[in-house]
Amino acid sequence: MAWTPPPHVTQHWHVTKPGATGKRGMVASQARDAAEAGIAILAEGGTAADAAVATAFALAVVEPWNSGLGGIGFTQVAGPGIGAQTFDFGPVSPHGLDPSAFPMTGKMKDDLFTWPEVFEDRNVHGPLSFAIPSSVAGYAELHARHGRLPLKVVLEPAIALAKRGLAQDWFTTLKVANSASVLKLYAESARIYLPNGLPPVAPYQGSPGFFRQGNLAQTLERLSRDGLRDFYDGGIAADLLADFRDMGSPISAADLAGCKALVRPALEAAWRGKRLFLANGLTAAPTLLRVLEGMRGADFAGAAPSPAWYAQLARVMREAYAERLAGLGDAEPKAAESCTTHLTVCDKDGMMVAMTTTLLSSMGSRVVLPRSGVLMNNGIMWFDPRPEAKNALAPGKRPLTNMCPVIAADGDAPNLATGASGGRRIMASVFQMLSYVADFGMTPEAAAHHPRLDVSAPEGVTADIRLGAETLAALAKDAKVTEVEHAVLPVNFACPNMIHIAPDGTRQGITDVMSPWSAALAE
Repeated sequence: MAWTPPPHVTQHWHVTKPGATGKRGMVASQARDAAEAGIAILAEGGTAADAAVATAFALAVVEPWNSGLGGIGFTQVAGPGIGAQTFDFGPVSPHGLDPSAFPMTGKMKDDLFTWPEVFEDRNVHGPLSFAIPSSVAGYAELHARHGRLPLKVVLEPAIALAKRGLAQDWFTTLKVANSASVLKLYAESARIYLPNGLPPVAPYQGSPGFFRQGNLAQTLERLSRDGLRDFYDGGIAADLLADFRDMGSPISAADLAGCKALVRPALEAAWRGKRLFLANGLTAAPTLLRVLEGMRGADFAGAAPSPAWYAQLARVMREAYAERLAGLGDAEPKAAESCTTHLTVCDKDGMMVAMTTTLLSSMGSRVVLPRSGVLMNNGIMWFDPRPEAKNALAPGKRPLTNMCPVIAADGDAPNLATGASGGRRIMASVFQMLSYVADFGMTPEAAAHHPRLDVSAPEGVTADIRLGAETLAALAKDAKVTEVEHAVLPVNFACPNMIHIAPDGTRQGITDVMSPWSAALAE
């Protein structure tokens, strides 16, 4: 007989993710250990800001491929008496950056960006790829303005996790293996993550162990003792600068000393009776506004989107990305493999926080600084190496990013916070999760399990095969459809999480179904 193999699927199972329900505080994070840290801070009487900072520092330990002290980010905060604010601690290139240090090879690179290839991939990994690390400055400003607990208490869970170490389970093996070919080039990175030259492997039976990440625990203890500004103008800054000098990074003492979060009023948009607060800065917010405008006349009848709704969304998103990329350049990652995390927090008093932070690529620059244990970002890859480009490499410059934390409110009361990781796919997942809950009345748990599509370019659409034949056919009338699984790997969709506050005060939270470590936890 002439037999043709069927399409291969990576997961022959049905996966469900438990949500969380409660009446007080809640934390949703891509790593349960970090969510537990946030819950511990809420239980101590901390605000949502305290818990968000605790969760973010914990993620630096337990999810090092996605974020950390060497990263950058954006945070949305809203609550009674404080309005809605954006904390912008996005990427900035070093003021001493020399664009001539990034000669092009004449080839094209199709990684997170379709850029010309740079000699030795200097903009992709290694010390020349570092943008100024601003995450700690962002956490400091958030804690100073909206925190209640002493910093020593807020950092205690992260320090305990760092002293325990990173879990040596199968997911760690997978994430480290994805970056191993570059981690091996940098001595401290290889020492920590590639013992005996190979990624750590979980035991075949029993419980996985843990391994320490260089001097990260000591650095967290110093921050707890000496304050977060020590990272920028104290003893930790001196260690960072010593490593920068040894490695050849242009980040200077002035770069660190001048690193501070920008706090602005959030952008506001009206959406079907709700107020949406979007990130004010170089984020995906302008493109989301374009999508909101294009979807105002869509079919919102029923308990779930119709094929026509998805077809309209795909058309609107293609148009939005055509405008974004024509006006701003191809200035953001294409792939969900980008190294980002999102956390969402609310407290018993109604403050909500949506925070997205990143190292850009998975494990960022792949460089762990030996004196501090800080894994550095590779934010210079956000810039186009062509000097004539709109987004060209330059000193002291901010690039466009795709982060999209959102908080929604009924009147003055915030009641929904969401965001995602996943490169250029973030905005599509944020809009769909938001609409599933706000417009179709789904619970966050139902929304997270409902299939989605992705459009993150001016052409084509990527569709979860679970959307069904009728929806797939409607999408195919307008564009090429790529049918995919929603799987652990390959990662074909962004990884959102969400907290919703019902009219009776009940909090419901959920995280990405296919992220194995993620969890929403109630206080």
